[in-house]
Amino acid sequence: MAVIALAGCSGAPGVTTSALALLLSWPLQAERKMILAECDPDGGAVLHGLLQGTLGDRYGLRNLSVAARKGEFSDAFWRQLIDLRGDDGAQQALRDRLLLPGITDASQAARLGSVWKILMQMFRGIEAESGHDVLIDLGRRGAYGPSAVMVEQADAVFVVVRNTLRCLQAAEGRVRALEESVGDVGVLMINEGPYPAGEVQRVLQVPVIATLPFAPKDARVLSDGVEQPRHFTRSPLMKAAQRSSALLAQYAARRRMRLDPRGSGAAGGGVSHAR
Repeated sequence: MAVIALAGCSGAPGVTTSALALLLSWPLQAERKMILAECDPDGGAVLHGLLQGTLGDRYGLRNLSVAARKGEFSDAFWRQLIDLRGDDGAQQALRDRLLLPGITDASQAARLGSVWKILMQMFRGIEAESGHDVLIDLGRRGAYGPSAVMVEQADAVFVVVRNTLRCLQAAEGRVRALEESVGDVGVLMINEGPYPAGEVQRVLQVPVIATLPFAPKDARVLSDGVEQPRHFTRSPLMKAAQRSSALLAQYAARRRMRLDPRGSGAAGGGVSHAR
């Protein structure tokens, strides 16, 4: 199992929408969970997008700063998770796909300085003790500054890139900076533009590990909470997300084994009490 970070760049790559598609498609074995954490310092999007504000701001990352000061982080963490399953039978397969919503405004990021490290220790503990997968949505800025510990200790880091000229030009600097801080990174490509994966690899000099289609109608289900069309789970977007999930997980496992052949993981332990 793995802790995987998704980072964006300018050019509207769609990190959060991609992360949600992966979360809902991730292959899970019995007793496993998949957790998506919105760790974008500019603010999360799922509470007011996919969930359309129905839960207010009662849940989320901002509540963990107080818990950390009180020494109650572990219990508070599990209380902040939202189960994305629905009540109908078709949605029951999502019962182990959990969301930690992000902050609701960028101004709240200043209070999270000490939380990022504790949160990453929590993720590593969850992964090591229970074999749960963790997907971290870092948005455009979360791979740098105080939250950079998320990429430094992840099993794998993927830059979400659209294959348009604008996004590729923006992504070059982002990829180089991430390589300097964490070593090798991969690309999750959104296939909107004219450049094939091979050309994207040549320009960015890093491998394109997986590709998602540019599907605005289906993407709005995840980004804005619009009504799901029939057979949404079998749409090209969600089918590609299922294939991509397996590819990202395989890449993370290979990278982890290469960096740590003994399988001890990175920065394990910490404050976790996996549930």
